[in-house]
Amino acid sequence: MFDALFHHSIFKRALGQNLISADVYNIRDFAQGKHHVTDDKPYGGGSGMVFKPDPIVKAIESAKGAYPESLTILLTPQGRTFDQKMAWELSQKKSLILICGRYEGVDERIALDYTDLEISIGNYVLTGGEPAAMIIMDAVSRLIPGVLGAEDAAQLDSFSDGLLEYAQYTRPEVFENHHVPDILLSGHHQNINQWRRESALIRTFLKRPELFENISLSPEDLLILKKWAQKIETIISKQSSHCPSSLSGAG
Repeated sequence: MFDALFHHSIFKRALGQNLISADVYNIRDFAQGKHHVTDDKPYGGGSGMVFKPDPIVKAIESAKGAYPESLTILLTPQGRTFDQKMAWELSQKKSLILICGRYEGVDERIALDYTDLEISIGNYVLTGGEPAAMIIMDAVSRLIPGVLGAEDAAQLDSFSDGLLEYAQYTRPEVFENHHVPDILLSGHHQNINQWRRESALIRTFLKRPELFENISLSPEDLLILKKWAQKIETIISKQSSHCPSSLSGAG
């Protein structure tokens, strides 16, 4: 499954340039017995199977032998929700070990005694933790210096400062009667940067307003939002003047 990440796009190039390194450890390789069983029935009854602790611990120990300063992460629905802020935090770590759960979950003793952090990528259930691991690997690797090429590319991504990214346009200049904003064709970089900041603020307000709860806005940002608030207030005022007054019903 990890071939899709390791052999394509930016992640592949980063591996080839030794900007990052990555290995996959198959937990079955660390299971005992002829059949290398990694799961068993849950104590107390119930459906499904649970990952046994011993092969996971052996896999963690093997990974730490290669990456001794690793932060060990269990991917689980019970974990902290992964976001861009967490991606930045993880990118500062020396290395990461990501434990991919399956079945009904992982023996609780793994979470209690052998992991540093539990992470969830959202409020939904996957067959296994591998897709979640690849999402984290991709998001974190983009923040490693040199991986994206341009130094400021990651800083301009959506969520890098808590906001959605500004609207993007490319050729043709006119497509099905939709025009690229004139300011982007002006060549005036200061005005373009101001437009992009305004675009990011308005897009965030319209599409993900809850993000503002965790954002520290600059005085310039507040002026932009106040300007749009005045525009909205003007529209509401004009529309309200055209609306008929409500009439109470006769008794």
